[in-house]
Amino acid sequence: MDNVGLTPQEAARGAIRAGLPLGSDRHEAVASTAGHIHSVIATLRELDFGDTPPAMSYTAGQEDADAAL
Repeated sequence: MDNVGLTPQEAARGAIRAGLPLGSDRHEAVASTAGHIHSVIATLRELDFGDTPPAMSYTAGQEDADAAL
């Protein structure tokens, strides 16, 4: 699925393999939604996070309350 989107038939086959059979009226919507999710993930993969620490290193409630915005 590099540059080609998921077809409604492929969405239906994938749903059946996952144990989630879809009504025929939903195949196109599921394929479109999957294509959108794929494009968002592809965009996120292109981001350079550099030295950004992982989220697990953040502890809520320990911010400097006096910091200037």
